[in-house]
Amino acid sequence: QESMHAYAANVYTTVIEELMKGKERKFIAVEQEFFRLWWDVVATDTQKQQVHQLLQEGRLEFVIGGQVMHDEAVTLIDDQILQLTEGHGFLYETFGFRPQFSWHVVDPFGASATTPTLFALAGFNAHLISRIDYDLKADMQKNKKLQFVWQGSPSLSEKQEIFTHVMDQYSYCTPSQLPFSNRSGFFWNGFATFPDPPKDGVYPNMSLPVTDANLHLYAQTMVANIKERAAWFRTGDVLWPWGCDKQFFNASVQYSNMDLLVDYINKHSAEFGVTVQYATVSDYFQAVYNRNLTWEIRDSQDFLPYSTEPFQAWTGFYASRSTLKGIARRASSLLYAGESFFTQYVQKHPEGSICKCKALKQLQSLRWAVSEVQHHDGITGTESPKVKDMYMNNLMYGMFNVKKLMASIIFDINNAKKNGEVYSSVYTKGSGKPDVDQYVVVYNPLAWNITTFVTVSVSNEAMSVYDELGHSVPAQVQSSVESQSTYDLYILVEINGLSYKKYSIKPLDGKHSAFIGSSIKYKRRDLTGADQQSRRLFPVVNNCYQIVFDQNTNLMHSITERETNQTVQFTQEFFEYHVNGDTKKGPISDNYLFAPNASAVPVSKAVGLEVMSGSLMTEIRQYFYSNVTSQDYIYAVYTRLYSVPEGYDGKLLCHRIEQEYSVGPLELNREAVLRTSTSLNTRQLLYTDNNGYQMQRRPFKAYVNNTVARNYYPMVQTAYIEDDTTRLMLLAERAHGVSSQGNGQVEVMLHRRLWNNLQWDLDNSLTLNDSSVVRPVIWLILGPKAVTNTLHRTSGLALEHRPVVLFGTLSGDKPKLPRRLQQNSVYDSPVTVPPNLHLQTLSIPGWRYSSNHAEQVRNVRMGKQKQGDADFRRVLLRIRHLYEVGEDPVLSQPVMVDLKSVLKGLGSVVAVEERTLTGTWDVNTLERWKWKTAQYPGKRFFNSTEALEDFIVTFHPKEIKTFFVYFQVQ
Repeated sequence: QESMHAYAANVYTTVIEELMKGKERKFIAVEQEFFRLWWDVVATDTQKQQVHQLLQEGRLEFVIGGQVMHDEAVTLIDDQILQLTEGHGFLYETFGFRPQFSWHVVDPFGASATTPTLFALAGFNAHLISRIDYDLKADMQKNKKLQFVWQGSPSLSEKQEIFTHVMDQYSYCTPSQLPFSNRSGFFWNGFATFPDPPKDGVYPNMSLPVTDANLHLYAQTMVANIKERAAWFRTGDVLWPWGCDKQFFNASVQYSNMDLLVDYINKHSAEFGVTVQYATVSDYFQAVYNRNLTWEIRDSQDFLPYSTEPFQAWTGFYASRSTLKGIARRASSLLYAGESFFTQYVQKHPEGSICKCKALKQLQSLRWAVSEVQHHDGITGTESPKVKDMYMNNLMYGMFNVKKLMASIIFDINNAKKNGEVYSSVYTKGSGKPDVDQYVVVYNPLAWNITTFVTVSVSNEAMSVYDELGHSVPAQVQSSVESQSTYDLYILVEINGLSYKKYSIKPLDGKHSAFIGSSIKYKRRDLTGADQQSRRLFPVVNNCYQIVFDQNTNLMHSITERETNQTVQFTQEFFEYHVNGDTKKGPISDNYLFAPNASAVPVSKAVGLEVMSGSLMTEIRQYFYSNVTSQDYIYAVYTRLYSVPEGYDGKLLCHRIEQEYSVGPLELNREAVLRTSTSLNTRQLLYTDNNGYQMQRRPFKAYVNNTVARNYYPMVQTAYIEDDTTRLMLLAERAHGVSSQGNGQVEVMLHRRLWNNLQWDLDNSLTLNDSSVVRPVIWLILGPKAVTNTLHRTSGLALEHRPVVLFGTLSGDKPKLPRRLQQNSVYDSPVTVPPNLHLQTLSIPGWRYSSNHAEQVRNVRMGKQKQGDADFRRVLLRIRHLYEVGEDPVLSQPVMVDLKSVLKGLGSVVAVEERTLTGTWDVNTLERWKWKTAQYPGKRFFNSTEALEDFIVTFHPKEIKTFFVYFQVQ
């Protein structure tokens, strides 16, 4: 953070100063985390006025405009939208500025097909990328196909397409080599060294200054490169990026040399055949757009995975720092819950005692932490340990704030501060005391009813659970998988959408006690000597599945989907890829790269098995040992199969096989995968998701080199394999790498521990010596394709947004419940959406900008843009259609929604404005550029065609619609 502050201070202080010196000079700013540091901490009033002036003159331009340049491979769509929204809100509130172009060229390691759709929804006119597979780029470059119209969504197609420019082989940097000097080229300020810059001002790797003696040589080098690049594009307009990573920290040195070179080339343009001008991204795209050429269309295929050389497949980061990936997603899910919880509180309890401004700051701390970790060197796991710790600390601090806020809201609503104490733990784990009454408050953040289990850690197995009305609640208690001194209490909860319930946990109470799970431990089996001929099979059954285990190996043998009686042979084992860490001995794996020495090898020669059986759940615990006599296991699988009593809607619970894994600590230079082998004839065809939004088809490809690594793909939320009739789906709560290395197989990379001696990695502490134990969760769904289609969307959301559980103990009288809760154990949902829609956002952003653009610009210019408190009247609402066109005969249909009716549980809606994705444009005033294609040759702009009438909105497949909603003031 110290380095970031110092770097940001130098860059923007010197850049703004230099821009003011020359009217021809221009500059683009990409990530708001740097600019906001400078703006909030360093910038003087004079410098702030200068920024406003430069923006109005078009000489300073913000591109992308998000908090960060997010990664595209391992980030969830919700978090991409969040960080864009946070950045755009700041820019619009502060400057009245709305970005219209992207700059995703630096370090998103591959390009997702979700991104062009999101950027189109945000109002962007064009999109810039760079990091695509080296051989694909070479082919596109050769055939002048680096520019195209990308229709990222197969369902939205041309409605949300965007013109896309792929940077050529030089990518986003100025060429670094000079033919007339052994020093780097065009980087006159050298290499940044912060927070301790050299006292003499001489930085490492500073380019040779431009002088009369070398000016012509510099010009020749620059012009030659410009002409080389021009040959790869269809127009004579060449985008020549001037700069690179960590540049312009001494803008005076940069601009003074650049000015000399630009002036010289333009004075000799007849000789060189080139003219040069400073430009922003919008200047460049405007020039290309004005050519009015007809462009090819690219369909919804993404650009993943990404390789730079035959042995440099950037597929390792899909699983790097699994713990950080998991915490980032937990934080995102908690933020989602906290936002809707606070929004309901503000709308329903306007006279509540909680300070809304303080509450908003608590939410903002987590908004910013979740936003910043989406950085392409954040959630990717490609940062140093110190930076990883910074991300973790910020996430944990933000989570603490939001848990505290939610607990305070519950107190305020129930008016029970003097009677009890709420302390918070989220999702499934808590602590309890057997000698006092304990209660849990469970909040369902989804906009539909759920039936699921929450888990509480207790110190005694003799427990009873009751709801608010004193009715006994089904529960099961059993020994914990994490601790020998505690027990896991599974409570069956049934909660309406956006609602919470309170459950009391008491010591043993006769017939109403929780069912105590019984344990059967099987002998540890030696896999090397297992009898493969005479199998001893035993089943574990619920209403949807029969899972069969083989007692000779203690491994899973098969799964039968009971409705169709379809049986699939099914085995799971852990494997490890051994990788090289010595650059002298060949390719290496590191935070970014995956370069296995050979095929994966099985890690376990013996498996232990324990079965915990109960009336509500059966848990199969498998422990994998390096040999029969090993004392400790490195791998474990906990498989849970649920049985739901009559009277409960157990469809989703019944149809999922829940697995939790324990992996680590690994040996050095090992990459751990769980390989699932089935009898499905998949032909090695795999499907994986882009950012939890849409699926991609992944046929196995044979390469001359590095075939294993180049067939790994990111699984952000979903992956599946299938044959003609049956599909096996995997749903994840954090990102992983996934591949199909054989017919009927799918393997998931769960953990990595690496070290190498590549000097760059050593200098930047990027060796990934991660000795942690990780505990990821994956849900399996097996069945006919039609069944899995209807299950996996809602199941994926149920996994992503599991209930928030707050724990408390009663120290006095029982809290007095509101009359409404005393009368009903189940109460109406404040917001409910149809089954093919998802309430993606319900929040109070607090922005103080006017939604009328002319008024907002006027306020900015008069200095009134940030006066007053946050705006708590404006509610941000996003709703997403979950299904693709043709995916399901019913759920893929467009659906009409009356927003006034849907939101009536929050209050009386008086006004609704439809906005672009991040809220800064009124969709009715946005005119986004329409680039000419053979399919649509004439149209020049996109216009909104569906007016919002009587609060009725139609959602088409895969549409995401954003609204500002205003309620009647109570």
